[in-house]
Amino acid sequence: MRNLTVAQQMVDILRQAGVERIYGVVGDSLNSVVDAVRRTDGIEWVHVRNEEAAAFAAAAEAQLTGRLAVCAGSCGPGNTHLIQGLYDAHRSGAPVLALASHIPSHQIGTGFFQETHPERLFTECSDYCEMISTPGQMPRVLRIALQRALGNSAVSVLVIPGDVAHEEAAGPTGSSDLVTERGRVVAPDTQVRGLAEKLNAARKVMLFCGAGVRDAHAEVMALAEKAAAPVGHTLRGKEWIQFDNPYDVGMSGLLGYGACFDAMHEADLVVLLGTDFPYNDFLPQARTVQIDHDAGRLGRRTLLELGVHGDVRETLRSVLPLVEAKQDRAYLDRMLHKHAKSLETVVSAYTRDVGRHTPIHPEYAASVLDELAADDAVFTVDTGMSNVWAARYLTPNGRRRVIGSFLHGTMANALPHAIGA
Repeated sequence: MRNLTVAQQMVDILRQAGVERIYGVVGDSLNSVVDAVRRTDGIEWVHVRNEEAAAFAAAAEAQLTGRLAVCAGSCGPGNTHLIQGLYDAHRSGAPVLALASHIPSHQIGTGFFQETHPERLFTECSDYCEMISTPGQMPRVLRIALQRALGNSAVSVLVIPGDVAHEEAAGPTGSSDLVTERGRVVAPDTQVRGLAEKLNAARKVMLFCGAGVRDAHAEVMALAEKAAAPVGHTLRGKEWIQFDNPYDVGMSGLLGYGACFDAMHEADLVVLLGTDFPYNDFLPQARTVQIDHDAGRLGRRTLLELGVHGDVRETLRSVLPLVEAKQDRAYLDRMLHKHAKSLETVVSAYTRDVGRHTPIHPEYAASVLDELAADDAVFTVDTGMSNVWAARYLTPNGRRRVIGSFLHGTMANALPHAIGA
């Protein structure tokens, strides 16, 4: 009977965690891992042309499923190719594990062929990055890496020399529960009451939504109705809040269109909902409240009158009974009219009566794609002008998904994202 290797132990733990595939390029320092995948039911090796694509594919799978996804790179140049995709995954909040194999352990520190120090290299683009130096570190270190990736919606990197992966496991694999469902942060009562007071005191309220409103669509709409508030959004927030939204005023920032910017700067109170919008020049830098489940994000983009540490959905559910309905809709109606006019004169101008133009307008192609795509289509978007077309011409409906390198902004991400999708 073949002895249990460290590599086989790793693959067995990944299967316990529900992992069904590893994206990567086969290389000699990964041979033990690839062979363990070959021998194990329920998991496959997905070959890509470049490890960067492997990391992007894993990032897309993780974002779409909410489950852990895995990529791998062989020693030296093999795993350094992972870095763009891992930066993208980490900044996007995708739970990804990267297996970075290393040169033979006895050669580390000698300037050996293909020597790098991946445990240093990947520190900035991960939440957890450690090296397995002896079989005795397994399986605990891998389980820590998995829990950190899942618990913090982030990247974990496990570095392992090829010879260590081939060694006999030091102990039994066992099993241990991984916590995959995260709890919700409930805002303190004092902050909820403070939020209600500011909403009631303001004459003109504007809501600006990011990806943190993912499961709070109904609550945002209820607040917009009570506060007579126009609702703007970021590019990452678009897929979660623009559909079934009679208060929509589009986007602000570099991709902005419609009345979002004007609504934000005319408002007596801007409420940032689940967004870490980085373009602070587009924010009014005054009269702002921010709600976020990550307290470290509060106030880092703009001055705040009030910071609320809580999950968006739970916070809005708590504050809605305390909010007084506003009777004056003049500000809201004016911004909705301005937004409709902008859509007609700016956005639609590029797609109206241009079907026979040569060359074809890319805006027209995007609008046709939007019409033909399925209701549950996944759009993967390259960085650059593709972001503009996605922002303006893709129509969300609550089932469609839009994946891109919206925070890291690296190029040529769409095709490998599509592989993972």
